[in-house]
Amino acid sequence: MTDFANVGEKAVTRAIVKGFADELLNYVESDVVVVGAGPAGLVAARDLATAGRKVLLIERSNYLGGGFWIGGYLMNKITVRSPAHEELERLHVLCQQVEPGLYVADGPHACAKLIASACEAGVRVLNLTSVEDVLLDDQQRVAGVVINWTPVQSLPRQITCVDPVALETKAVIDATGHDAAVARHLADRGLLKVPGNGAMNVRQSEGLVVERTGEVYPGLYVAGMAVASAFGLPRMGSTFGGMLLSGRRVAELLQQPAPPRNERGRTPQLVGA
Repeated sequence: MTDFANVGEKAVTRAIVKGFADELLNYVESDVVVVGAGPAGLVAARDLATAGRKVLLIERSNYLGGGFWIGGYLMNKITVRSPAHEELERLHVLCQQVEPGLYVADGPHACAKLIASACEAGVRVLNLTSVEDVLLDDQQRVAGVVINWTPVQSLPRQITCVDPVALETKAVIDATGHDAAVARHLADRGLLKVPGNGAMNVRQSEGLVVERTGEVYPGLYVAGMAVASAFGLPRMGSTFGGMLLSGRRVAELLQQPAPPRNERGRTPQLVGA
């Protein structure tokens, strides 16, 4: 029989509790909170962490990756159109060109590689965690998120008086896909319009999603399919190039020096400077 170390149950429990608590305390304040761990959120979080930013990634499900695991119609092959295949090649994911400009790859392989690259870059993750609201500072700028355990939503109403907690940050990225869940908290207050995505049109949608990626309200940025929902753009179906490049684009924007105030009076900040 293999001779394992003489460690008992109480030591295991202490290690789990202390490790989680220490990390959560450290990330009560961060440079960027990314909400949604699909391909756009993972790329954005990885690129920002690689640039030295303190990044917390929040995912409401137990697993990371979103639809990147399974592609379309529960078939675990994903497609990307050029030039987005270069993002997969950087991850050393085998891409097969099936016709000019269209590539297919193994979803689980691509997803696992992307998750690993984010973790290795220093991204910290809170999964099974939902964003219930946003924090607004005295200038009505988004300054953090209000979170709770996702399973709380499944409890009977009589026992769901479980108060959330808040995390402060310099910028929030909504990468929650079609839901645009963070942006909708502002829409509920009449501070933002979120029309939802339009009908599927892959030829239009991917380029528009990357082009419109950015700040939609002071302190709040959208990436991936949340862009389509925020601007009423066509959806793109089960191809992921626009999501990968949108994640890269929002990370680039958050590393640029702040431009002069625009007509809405907002000043995107250099995160982590």
